[in-house]
Amino acid sequence: MTKVLIIRFSSIGDVVLTTPVVRNLKNQLHGGAEIHYLTKTRFRTLVDSNPHISKVYSIEKSTNEVIDALKEEAYDYVVDLHKNLRSARVKRALRALDFSFEKLNWEKWLLVNFGIDRLPRIHIVDRYMDAVKAFGIENDEKGLDYFMGESDVLQSTDLPESHRNGFIAVGIGAAHWRKKLRTHQYVELCEQLNYPVALIGGPAERNEGEEIAEKLGEKVWNTAGSFRLGQTASLLKLSALVITPDTGIMHIAAALKKPIISIWGATIPEFGMYPYQNKSLNTMVQATHLKKRPCSKLGTKCKYKPCKCIDELPLDELVDAAS
Repeated sequence: MTKVLIIRFSSIGDVVLTTPVVRNLKNQLHGGAEIHYLTKTRFRTLVDSNPHISKVYSIEKSTNEVIDALKEEAYDYVVDLHKNLRSARVKRALRALDFSFEKLNWEKWLLVNFGIDRLPRIHIVDRYMDAVKAFGIENDEKGLDYFMGESDVLQSTDLPESHRNGFIAVGIGAAHWRKKLRTHQYVELCEQLNYPVALIGGPAERNEGEEIAEKLGEKVWNTAGSFRLGQTASLLKLSALVITPDTGIMHIAAALKKPIISIWGATIPEFGMYPYQNKSLNTMVQATHLKKRPCSKLGTKCKYKPCKCIDELPLDELVDAAS
């Protein structure tokens, strides 16, 4: 049986986006495949329950933590879906035949800095799949995977009574604030939605969630910082609709085949990170009148002073799409 190591260190969405490669390698590699996965410890819950993965290795800070153990595995192949200096170090140490994907950093830099668009219209998942085409692996077109542990599954009785007959999940978290709505915009959005709202976020968004919930009463349930990631995924599965910025929550929702309305501020769908093969409602709302977008590759900065990417995003389109 062929032994393969897949590398993706971070982050939430990027790890979820590698799941088609994992599944297709496991199911299609001639003679069978034993798939191992290397990631950061904070993201290993995303792959621990994946039945296609036999073993997960994780690091806190340095690949020195696992290099010796990885060498003992004697991998036949390494599939590098991160492609940075850290993953290059792992590949050098293992000396196995390796494969990687095209990151398109040059094309993204040209578009962000000079407005020159040479980006191919191809999703990053399909670029990931190109990394394993030498094996004769084909995309089974089944989309993304997300597997929950039993302890993460929520029941309707875990919800407030006001939310048990249906609710909209609204993501208020993002690694970079230019990807998400401002607090006053979230208040305005939630106020206009016709369903109860569950706010989704991490500990960093707890206070913002409380501020939004205090203004709108029992219509809004703030879950930010209250659940583990797997429990949050279970909450998304129970929702009727997910409204989210360009974040990992968006990709988990796509894996769960949920209707999604995605919000685009400093980043753009053309980077190839939009909801993948989500056959349900998939509406993308962005400030298309701002000609200088994208402002950055990751949402870390903005060309406008002050930033207008989010401030001028049309909330009425979000409300209409959710109606």
